[in-house]
Amino acid sequence: MTGTIEHHHADVSGGWLRAATFGAMDGLVTNIALIAGVGGGGVDRRTLILTGVAGLVAGAISMAIGEYTSVRTQNEQVAAELAKELNELRHNPEGEADELVGMWVARGLPEPLARQVADVLKRHPEQALRVHAQEELGVVPDELPSPWTAAGSSFVCFALGALVPLLTYLLGYDSLWLALGVGGAGLFATGAIVGRFTARPWWLGGLRQLALGALAAVATYGIGVWIGV
Repeated sequence: MTGTIEHHHADVSGGWLRAATFGAMDGLVTNIALIAGVGGGGVDRRTLILTGVAGLVAGAISMAIGEYTSVRTQNEQVAAELAKELNELRHNPEGEADELVGMWVARGLPEPLARQVADVLKRHPEQALRVHAQEELGVVPDELPSPWTAAGSSFVCFALGALVPLLTYLLGYDSLWLALGVGGAGLFATGAIVGRFTARPWWLGGLRQLALGALAAVATYGIGVWIGV
């Protein structure tokens, strides 16, 4: 007796996972670089905390607005293309059916079978729209990402990421290198977690993010030392 094998796919539609990942990474890198820059300039602990918190709030709001606008614009563009496709399906069903047949035959489907399926879809424009959207646009009409979900994920994850390099200062410590070390550990951990989602080696993802964050910190620290207070 054979059972049904169930499997689940990760979110690859550009919804919450992408926004959360970019938000956390941006929050970490932004505040690590910001703290390295102002710390390299020799500012006191109070000023550094103020700078880091301001960067956290401003960055989280900016990321949320950017994600909302980006996803909303993408969805509106897809909606416009779907309306155009639906109009074609209603006014030129034969031509749209021929288009589907051509795509399926090119992928190796026997032409009689492709023609049979396309002819069935001609009688159901709404279902045909779903098929055309997947074949031509690469989207599923009723599974588009939510702009609000993307914005919320980005805001929260940016704030959490940006908080990490500030933790030691908020706990009363006054060491720039300790703060950068904690931030670096956060970068490595986040990169490792993302690596698990993408089936890459976790340590490779962690080292990659750590290296990129280190480059940003070195650049801003050098500027801070050069300009000073």
